[in-house]
Amino acid sequence: MTSFTQGAFRPYLFPVFTPAGFAVTSESPADHPHHHSLWIGADHIHVQMPAADGRTEEYTYNLYVNENFQGRAPGRIVETAIDGTELGDDFQVAQRLEWRGPAEWAAAEGRVLLTEMRLWTFRPGERFHLIDVRSELAAAQWELTLGPTRHAYFNFRVAESMQAARGGTITRGDEAWLDYSGPVGGGKTAGIALMPGAPGARWWWFATDWGVVTTGPFREQARRLRPGETLMLAARYVVHDGNAASVQLGELHREFLDTGERK
Repeated sequence: MTSFTQGAFRPYLFPVFTPAGFAVTSESPADHPHHHSLWIGADHIHVQMPAADGRTEEYTYNLYVNENFQGRAPGRIVETAIDGTELGDDFQVAQRLEWRGPAEWAAAEGRVLLTEMRLWTFRPGERFHLIDVRSELAAAQWELTLGPTRHAYFNFRVAESMQAARGGTITRGDEAWLDYSGPVGGGKTAGIALMPGAPGARWWWFATDWGVVTTGPFREQARRLRPGETLMLAARYVVHDGNAASVQLGELHREFLDTGERK
């Protein structure tokens, strides 16, 4: 189905295969080398750092682009632990991660801004695979905000042949999910759908004819996290053979939301 990779700047899944064995994502394409197949990131993390006389100063970090971006050096999301468990026909992988800023004055290894527990559930199938992810973020030491930004949170970049500019198709489902399907060789079509879910979140979408899809709840309004508070975000990826119409995507999204509400 896929493999786990710890890149220089963040962990991600690559390659991502359909049941028939077609790879549907692209790793670090030349035009956007920070697009890592199937990944999580955010480029506007504003930390309220204590200063003299009881005041605070705002430090702003980029954990999305691999180079200096809008004046901010790149930070890193680092896996600190990983463990896998079989659950019947499913396989579950738990990752512990640290969101670190870049090396800077008084923080040679980078400040730990957030900690994350990322729980993946993989369910193989004959026509499609399901990849569910639950991401729980916690402020590490200081109060911070995520966003506003368009560069967050769940992302994927399709294989070059699948791009809408090359004959692929983007399908929206009631503003609640998005599918990207296209040719994968040998006269075959395959695709990947993204279905976010979190209580009270308003999801903003970005999808292009050159192959990237992003959705996140931080576009219009920042989300504040104080020390001791956590934020849970979740998504389902449906990796399928055929086009969007060949899979009951609406039903799979409803199932995902119902399962998430019971957890």
